[in-house]
Amino acid sequence: MKLNKVVGNLITKIPWFVVCGRRNLSSGVEKERVDCVVIGAGVVGIAVARELCLKFRRNVLVIESGSTFGTGISSRSSQVIHGGIYYPPNSLKARFCVRGRRLLYDYCKEHGIAHKQTGKLIVATRNEEVPKLNHLLNRGNDNGVEGLKMIEASEAMAMEPQLQCLRALWSPTSGIIDSHSFMLSQLGEAESHGTTFCYNNTVTGAHLEGNQIYLHISETESLKNWESQQHPPSPPDILLVPKLVVNSAGLSSAAVARRFSGINHGVVIPPSYYARGCYFSLSNTRVAPFKHLIYPIPEDGGLGVHVTLDLDGQVKFGPDVEWLDHIDDISSIQNKFDYTVRGDRGNRFYPAIRKYYPSLKDDSLQPAYAGIRPKLSGPGEGFADFIIQGEESHGIPGLVNLFGIESPGLTSCMAIAQHVATKLSSRLGPSF
Repeated sequence: MKLNKVVGNLITKIPWFVVCGRRNLSSGVEKERVDCVVIGAGVVGIAVARELCLKFRRNVLVIESGSTFGTGISSRSSQVIHGGIYYPPNSLKARFCVRGRRLLYDYCKEHGIAHKQTGKLIVATRNEEVPKLNHLLNRGNDNGVEGLKMIEASEAMAMEPQLQCLRALWSPTSGIIDSHSFMLSQLGEAESHGTTFCYNNTVTGAHLEGNQIYLHISETESLKNWESQQHPPSPPDILLVPKLVVNSAGLSSAAVARRFSGINHGVVIPPSYYARGCYFSLSNTRVAPFKHLIYPIPEDGGLGVHVTLDLDGQVKFGPDVEWLDHIDDISSIQNKFDYTVRGDRGNRFYPAIRKYYPSLKDDSLQPAYAGIRPKLSGPGEGFADFIIQGEESHGIPGLVNLFGIESPGLTSCMAIAQHVATKLSSRLGPSF
């Protein structure tokens, strides 16, 4: 259903939609005033929508280009609840991961969301990796991660008899979660407090008239042949005129922002890099070889090919890191990414896994799935933090951009949502 029909239906039911005279522009496109718009129905977008409607009693419209929620990054991750070890102290990733983890566990317990605090072993398998393990211990302690402990190989291998290592860092607060059930729960809360989710509609750009944002919305289906970098193939179906916009478009957040006229693109919007990561599941085994998450020392662009578990005890390995080239903004907005997992890519997994799991049998890995991570730094460029960008950076009142929300985005989502709500609180007061 076209968004203008959805909005038209809502006008008779929800007072926060105020008709802007329903006058046509020169192109014949209708305009509708709305309260708050969140772009993207991933785990972070859902959390933001829920936080805005619960905290400020504001109705929110979530625009999602896919056919349902959580079809991008949110459904293609390890589903791990991270402790907060890896990130520089006082970075957004460190702060949001630690706070978000606590919020996430509390939420899961309160709402009956399936999860398990499995704990995690980060392992050194070579002598030169031991100092890196000590660095991670110090960093985790600086970040306020609870219960971290360096343990000898004998203790680690007593916990996990199939493991081989020289030393290990034990993180008892790490765990796993049913991310789909978590998103479904948060979505249900958001809907019951005034959020409307509109799927199969894409934000193709925006322009300013004065300080007012006009979002260009088209049905996703109508954009299949959109190839020009300048304009979509036809005028948008509707222009939304929101008071507040949170750009939580995940893989396409920077691409969407680059199509907002009025933003100083070269200075404000970071470059986009994309890292593809494949997962392989363990087959031909009756009993899972591990009970805890097992991670190697981090590598460039990721945390290394690690052991992740699902709530049924099934074992997966991944992700690896494959940097993608030539992803233009239109392809990003249309999610034209290749998620195929080639079987021969597993040949690279065996030597990486056997460093800590030497008894891995030949031909025991089978392709599972792949995910794409939106990066703010390219190969060899090191750490890049989340960017949560408001008016003070880009000069557009009521707009918040979320850039580079990759791991630990799932763990951090509720903390990010609280931060965004605080950032917008001055615009969400009684005079809103």
